[in-house]
Amino acid sequence: MIGRLRGVLAEVGEEDLLIDVGGVGYIVRCGARTLSRLPAVGEETVLHIETQTREDGTRLYGFASREDRQAFTLLQGVQGVGPKAALAVLDVMTPGELAGAVAREDKALVARAQGVGPKLAQRIVVELKDKPIGAGLTFAPAAAPALYRPTAAGEAVSALMGLGSAEPMARRAVEQAVARLGEGAEVAAVIKAALQELGR
Repeated sequence: MIGRLRGVLAEVGEEDLLIDVGGVGYIVRCGARTLSRLPAVGEETVLHIETQTREDGTRLYGFASREDRQAFTLLQGVQGVGPKAALAVLDVMTPGELAGAVAREDKALVARAQGVGPKLAQRIVVELKDKPIGAGLTFAPAAAPALYRPTAAGEAVSALMGLGSAEPMARRAVEQAVARLGEGAEVAAVIKAALQELGR
């Protein structure tokens, strides 16, 4: 079972990528948030891998962090959530943001994911209670306020999405804005700078 790949990014598609590891090319399915954070083609990258073997073959799913991968696995433990829905949820929120939504029982936030309706979102927030997502973090309500306070970057991404920007584009613009302004920048400043990035 493959758990991690380090290699050269050879190709990037809309839903997957090809990573060259020692001359062997691996096709890895990724969500939009992971794809938006990749380096340029030809550069080295590291992916945390979830390997799934089924009757129709073996598929690799790639993530930027262990927490992303573990959240992906836990989501599929919820009845009715398959790989596609799990990736959709992680496209609209980080594991930390998901943990916060679960702790608050905010099914509306989870239902923003494409293909995830209100009933499935409700099932997700109920069944993921108290489940660990790695590094000692859990979806427990008691842990959520300390571990998952809203950040300026997170609020800026939500604001840009509210203005009509796609989540991957909004997140990338905010990351670039924070890189320019610094981690301590105010939300309003981050939004303004991110809008400038989107306008380029």
